[in-house]
Amino acid sequence: VISWLMKKRIHQIELFMQYPDEVQTEWLRKLTTISRNTEWGRKYDFKSISTPDQFKNRIPLQDYDSMKGAIDRLRQGEQNILWPSEIKWFAKSSGTTNDKSKFIPVSQEALEECHFKGGKDLLSIYFNTHVETGLFDGKSIAMGGSHQIMEVDNGSYIQGDLSAILIQNLPVWIEFLRTPNLSIALMDEWESKIEMMAAATIQHDVTSISGVPSWTLLLFKRILEITGKSNLLDVWPNFELFIHGGVNFSPYREQFRHILPSAKVNYLETYNASEGFFGIQDRTNADDMLLMLDYGIYYEFVPLDQVGLEPPQSCSLDQVELNTHYAMVISTNAGLWRYLIGDTIQFTSLRP
Repeated sequence: VISWLMKKRIHQIELFMQYPDEVQTEWLRKLTTISRNTEWGRKYDFKSISTPDQFKNRIPLQDYDSMKGAIDRLRQGEQNILWPSEIKWFAKSSGTTNDKSKFIPVSQEALEECHFKGGKDLLSIYFNTHVETGLFDGKSIAMGGSHQIMEVDNGSYIQGDLSAILIQNLPVWIEFLRTPNLSIALMDEWESKIEMMAAATIQHDVTSISGVPSWTLLLFKRILEITGKSNLLDVWPNFELFIHGGVNFSPYREQFRHILPSAKVNYLETYNASEGFFGIQDRTNADDMLLMLDYGIYYEFVPLDQVGLEPPQSCSLDQVELNTHYAMVISTNAGLWRYLIGDTIQFTSLRP
């Protein structure tokens, strides 16, 4: 059943690779239509927006500081400001010049249609290119952060690392495939958490792990200390996949190859941020990533020489060029509108 679902999804991915501009234009229409009766939808008259040019001419580019007032109101329990469905999750991200932390709204649609869909697509792509995989024969580990419940007058909201929010909301059936249990996975204090994760996971046949390389190395080294083994394949002989993201993997590559000394171990990069799941490495012989176009995100790209100009000129997907540095702008199914996330990218290919 899983194989059938994954093959079906591969066909859908191939379709958006073939018709990227049409898929993106359709998502812009969906986002503005769904949000037309929100506070921002009425302010910018989403009802009358029918083209990408109207959209970018109507709404100024945003950053966290310009959206902070609306997000703070959401955190106090108000709703229907940026997005029509209830928002009670906020991913805590690195701060701006004025704040220690950013709190990125995460809607149920963003969880299911973006972040979880990205995770499922990652598996679909991996299974499609590694047909003999034994990934589901063992357990998986997700190196997650922590979250906390905050009480407000109108109820409560939950804030924390995106990874913790995802782990907390995973489907029940995933629990049969992952380790350790939630009480350990969502712990706050890292030293104790690594200790308990190491003790819990060495008892299982782990086949994959996902996380930031630096955090993952801490766990690996502690497991080797506890077991006295020289490499991790002596502990988990069927380990085959490390899913990484968040930082450049190059400085860590040799350390991982030393701890996992086998050509059968695969590495797969993702581009998953608090604001959305953007890219997946879909080819084993290249280190670029496929931009995922049907996750409820509409993309624009501002050439770096335009950043800081008033107004900067943004490009839609059909206007971008190869090997040019762009600041990425997103409009999402969690209510971020023309939002500069602070990352820069460049395109290595246009088709796909």
